[in-house]
Amino acid sequence: MADLTKLTAAEIAEKIASGEVTAVEVTEAHLARIEAVDEKVHAFLHVDREGALAQARAVDEKRARGEKLGPLAGVPLALKDIFTTRGVPTTVGSKILEGWIPPYDATLTRKLKEADVIILGKTNMDEFAMGSSTENSAFGPTGNPWDLTRIPGGSGGGSSAALASYQAPLAIGTDTGGSIRQPAAVTGTVGVKPTYGGVSRYGMVAFSSSLDQGGPCARTVLDAALLHEVIAGHDPMDSTSIDAPVPPVVEAARNGTVAGMRVGVVKQFRGEGYQAGVMQRFEESVELLKELGAEIVELDCPSFDLALAAYYLIAPSECSSNLARFDAMRYGLRVGDDGSRSAEEVTSLTREAGFGAEVKRRIMLGTYALSSGYYDAYYGSAQKVRTLITRDFEKAFEQVDVIVSPTTPTTAFPIGERADDPMAMYLADLCTIPTNLAGNAAMSLPCGLAPEDGLPVGLQIVAPAMADDRLYRVGAAVEAAFVARWGHPLLEEAPSL
Repeated sequence: MADLTKLTAAEIAEKIASGEVTAVEVTEAHLARIEAVDEKVHAFLHVDREGALAQARAVDEKRARGEKLGPLAGVPLALKDIFTTRGVPTTVGSKILEGWIPPYDATLTRKLKEADVIILGKTNMDEFAMGSSTENSAFGPTGNPWDLTRIPGGSGGGSSAALASYQAPLAIGTDTGGSIRQPAAVTGTVGVKPTYGGVSRYGMVAFSSSLDQGGPCARTVLDAALLHEVIAGHDPMDSTSIDAPVPPVVEAARNGTVAGMRVGVVKQFRGEGYQAGVMQRFEESVELLKELGAEIVELDCPSFDLALAAYYLIAPSECSSNLARFDAMRYGLRVGDDGSRSAEEVTSLTREAGFGAEVKRRIMLGTYALSSGYYDAYYGSAQKVRTLITRDFEKAFEQVDVIVSPTTPTTAFPIGERADDPMAMYLADLCTIPTNLAGNAAMSLPCGLAPEDGLPVGLQIVAPAMADDRLYRVGAAVEAAFVARWGHPLLEEAPSL
C-alpha cells in the first residue's frame, strides 16, 4: 500500500482503470501517509477523510458499472486552501476566515469533482496568498520535506510540500507573483502558471485580481499536463476567462522536443544576488537545451528590472480593494460586537485581530498608492511599467519560442531567516513576477540539486499567452533528458522525513 504513494498520477490512474487497484485503496494509502508524516511537515490545514473516501467509493462504483473513467479518475489531490469547497473549511490561511464553511464550490473545485479527482483536503498557505515562504500562514509554517528547517516556498508551500513528501501525487496552487513556480523550484516538483484567464478564478478568494491565476502542481510534467487539461477552459462565471480552446498540453507533454526551437535567455535574469549553485544548474540546463537541438538566443528586456517595484504597487493596491469585503458584517470573524460599539469599530477590531502583519502591510501600502494625490505617481506609473514589460515580452517572442531562466535566485532558505526583512523575502520572486504582469504562461521544473547545499533548483520556462503547450513540450524534453542522465530528484533521491 505504501508503494502507491510513490507512483505518478498517470500510473495511479492506469492501475485504477485496469482494476489492478481500487480508488479506495489508493486514497487510504495517501491518507495513511498524511497521518504518518504531516505532523512534521504541516502541509495540510484540513484533511477531509470522509469526503475523500466517499469520492473514491463513487469512482470504484463507476468502474464496476463499466462506465468510462476520466484520465485522472481516482487520483488523490491536495487543494490549496484558497478555493471554496462546499461543506469543507476554506480559510485562505487567515484567522479572519477560520472555521468558514463555503456554501458553494469554486469552478476549479467543481471541475476536479466532475473529473473524479479525489480531494484529500486543503493545504497550508501564506495568508491570502501574500508571501514567498508559507511563514505568513495564521496557522503556522510548513516545512520543506528536503529539510524541515527550511521553507517550502510560498504562497502555496502546503501544496508543494504535500507533493514532495508523497502525501499526494497532484496538487493545486495559485500564482500571483510566482506562488506556484517558486514552491515548485525549492521542493523539486513541477508547477505551472497557465495563461492568465486560462483557468477560472470563480470561487478563488481574490488577492490581486489582474494577477491571480490557479494552476497545476505535480511531480512530473505529464501529470501536470493531465491536471491542467482538467481544470482549464472557459467559464461564464469569470469575466476574465478566455473563451478559446485549451491548448493541447497533454499531447505536448507526451511528445516533448526542443529540436529546431529558439530558446531565449534574458540578460536581466542573470547577475548579482543569484546563488552560485543555482546559476551552475541553470547554465547546465541551457547547454542541455543546445544538445537537444535548440538554438539559444540572448535577449535584453530592460523593463524587467522594474518589475519588482511595479508588482509591489499593483498587487497591494488590488488587495486593499479586494480585502475590503472582510468587514465582520457578512461572514468570517467578528470581534467586539457587544452592543456598545458601532459597525465601524467592530470592523476595525475584527481586522486588527483577523489580519496578519504581512496582510496589513500590503493593505496599507495599497491604500496609500491609491489615495488622492498619489494615484498617478504610484499606481498609474506602475501600470505604465506593466505595459513596458508586456511589450518587452512581445518583442522577445518575435525572436524566440520560449524563454528560460532560473525560477528563484536561491534554494530554500531557513525558516525565520527573512521574516523580519520584507525586501529580502520579496526578492524570492524576482524571476517570476514579470510573467504575471504580462499574463504569459510559465512553468518551473527540477533541474538538479545545488552543489553547495544539496537542495533542489528550478528551471523556469516562459511561453506566450495561450501557448501553454510549448511549456509542456520543452518541459517534457528537458525532464526526460535529466532523468536519463541523473535521475529524477524526487523519484531517485527522495528526501527523508
